[in-house]
Amino acid sequence: MIIRNNTTKLLFTLSLLLILPFVQKQWFNLYSLYINEFSIYSILYYLSGTICPSLVYLNSLKSYTNYNFIKKKIHSKNIIKGKRLLFLVVINLIFLSYFIVDYIYINFDLIFNLVLEGINVPTPDIIQLSFFIILISILLIFKKSRFLLKKLILVNFILISLYIWHLQINNISIDDQFHIYRYFGLNDLNLINLFILVAIEISFFTWSLISYKTNLSDWIVPKPQRVDLIPFMNMFIFYFFIIIYYSILT
Repeated sequence: MIIRNNTTKLLFTLSLLLILPFVQKQWFNLYSLYINEFSIYSILYYLSGTICPSLVYLNSLKSYTNYNFIKKKIHSKNIIKGKRLLFLVVINLIFLSYFIVDYIYINFDLIFNLVLEGINVPTPDIIQLSFFIILISILLIFKKSRFLLKKLILVNFILISLYIWHLQINNISIDDQFHIYRYFGLNDLNLINLFILVAIEISFFTWSLISYKTNLSDWIVPKPQRVDLIPFMNMFIFYFFIIIYYSILT
């Protein structure tokens, strides 16, 4: 029953994502007719930019934050331990922490460049970056702080999405002085923002799998079963449709 309900909600969300950009384009056409006047269409068009980021926030927080994996009897052939596990833990923590730190920096960089023009946020040096990576890594170890970090990441996504929406509505262009342009060599800021979030989501899923319950205290991580990868596949499908949404909207 739970699986059926989740599937129904996912299908409803995906259908909405396919319909929404066409509705937004109609609102934009109406908004263009009253571009120099205050109208309900301008309000609708402005507010429509919050729908997709809000769906991402709600779906990710509910479905891609607190993962539950099946704990089975551990066999020597189906476990990861020792140096291999240490390598996975260190690489995943560094990768995830770096992306979180850099993603938050992108947000501040956009705020200062758009709101407080002429004030540039200094890029963290190696020592500062290392400190923030270590701090985030420690927070990721504990479940409560990990949940708060995930909320912060999703709020960060919403804010950046709204900045980009504002830029697009007002035909404001930003150049390569913005930190966000470092990623992927793309000109579409929505896709850059989304791809960074997806990279964090994948790494967050991997870290949740590694650190699940007593895995780290026992220093033994069972290799994932097929059923453990179902949330990952759902995540892939969901964000694939988000990409389609932004592609149609553009």
